[in-house]
Amino acid sequence: MANNKYKFVTQWTVEGDIHTVSDLLNRPEELPLWWPAVYLEVEKRREGGRDVYYLFTKGWLPYTLRWHFYQTAAELPQRMELQAKGDLEGYGIWTLKQKGKQVEVRYDWEVDANKPILRYLSFLFKPVFAFNHHWAMKKGLESLQLELKRLKSGLSRDEAASPPGATFGFRKYYQQNLARQAQVVST
Repeated sequence: MANNKYKFVTQWTVEGDIHTVSDLLNRPEELPLWWPAVYLEVEKRREGGRDVYYLFTKGWLPYTLRWHFYQTAAELPQRMELQAKGDLEGYGIWTLKQKGKQVEVRYDWEVDANKPILRYLSFLFKPVFAFNHHWAMKKGLESLQLELKRLKSGLSRDEAASPPGATFGFRKYYQQNLARQAQVVST
């Protein structure tokens, strides 16, 4: 495997309904509202007869990624596949299974890191960059659990517990863009 190639498998178990979890994951434009530690901005565009999502993301480390994806296949609510391009290029597959009152969520993510800092320094810092991905997915699980709890209780976002926010200097950036992001989702 080339130094800038990454392959991750993330597994979550959350209390909830597969349809609700699938619906949340299948509305990428809302990710900044419930997974703000990672998703700073998401813009949906219609290109070539399909929805393409342009993302500005980050993890724990102080670098950001600009990339976009489109869905290549979906068998909702059990499976969604996406193709990514930009700072990250490759594919992701979300697989969901209802197990009693819980949903098992698996994310397979295989990408080439094209951002220069990742591409050229992966040979040295690959474990650190992998830690960054694992941190982001841990925040995703925490955020998803909070969002499911919020939806189940019928609370507004203002009334519910806040999900973990972005790190370093991006909290202020995110807060400045939050109202705009909420406006995009409501239109």
